[in-house]
Amino acid sequence: MKVEDTFLPGVKFLTPQRFGDARGFFSESWNRARMAASGLDHDFVQDNHSVSAATGTLRGLHYQSPPHTQAKLVRCGRGALFDVVVDVRLGSPTYLKWVGVDLTADNGKQLLIPAGCLHGFVTRVADTEIVYKCTDYYAPDCDGAVRWDDPDLGIDWGLSTAPILSDKDAQAPRLSEIDNPFTYEAAL
Repeated sequence: MKVEDTFLPGVKFLTPQRFGDARGFFSESWNRARMAASGLDHDFVQDNHSVSAATGTLRGLHYQSPPHTQAKLVRCGRGALFDVVVDVRLGSPTYLKWVGVDLTADNGKQLLIPAGCLHGFVTRVADTEIVYKCTDYYAPDCDGAVRWDDPDLGIDWGLSTAPILSDKDAQAPRLSEIDNPFTYEAAL
């Protein structure tokens, strides 16, 4: 497994090795013991799988607040998406900075997202699947969202037309309009 740091503390790109032949490939996307030996000790308790039928479907920016914060390990099972992480941990040296990466079924890259960050993605092709692990269970009372186009964040989604949004995402507040529950120290 190739592990690459980003400039956001705790956000990493993980690229598993693929073993392929004429039938396809095999890849180990997560091995707790091997990752713990590399300093990545996460206890994933839930796996999620999402399919977006249309190109330009944007989901996010989502978070789950304390006491049920979640770290996530995200990958693309089919298709292609642009995945974004925003550091909203108060006191972080990279507060309000974001990083984005193209995750595709072909490149096999994964994105490790620590708790205290916003997460969202936009699909680049139809019928894109995203698969991700979480370190805590979904808790509806802790579920939250921030506007995908919040001008204080300045995310370049690479869109040429308006995205397809859920009602929840279309009505999400700006970050400045929520009581931000995340601190950098709590995430360490």
